[in-house]
Amino acid sequence: MRTSGSRITLAAFSALAATTAFTAPAAATAFNQTVSVRSEAHIDADGTITLSGTYRCEQPSPDGTIQIKAALVQGDVHLGIGAGRAVCDGKDHDWHAHATLAYTPQVHAGPARVTAELQELHLSGLMPSSLDTVAADEKAVEVVDHR
Repeated sequence: MRTSGSRITLAAFSALAATTAFTAPAAATAFNQTVSVRSEAHIDADGTITLSGTYRCEQPSPDGTIQIKAALVQGDVHLGIGAGRAVCDGKDHDWHAHATLAYTPQVHAGPARVTAELQELHLSGLMPSSLDTVAADEKAVEVVDHR
């Protein structure tokens, strides 16, 4: 029985998603990896929301890369935003995550919770093999609307 390439790829990403869903977030940091969330999020005039903070990380394992993931929860709205790849040189860096509110207009000025995670993505060839949270921070923030 032959299995299509797209089916194998879907299965690989499904397995990675399941691994991510059942991995407990790190309450502390690992290997001098840290991430923090700033106490304000901003909605710009164009309807873009920006979450931000700082991070520090060491060089990941040779078969991995570090990425930053952020999420905002306000009432029944959950907005996940990728903040991109981290520069892991042991120095403090700022991170910013941007998303348009065109499809989530329920986000508004007021209190919210923001979570940021440093995630180490391990690769096996060109395919992701696992995803580990190496640092996390969660904070009550104030969303400021500049529209």
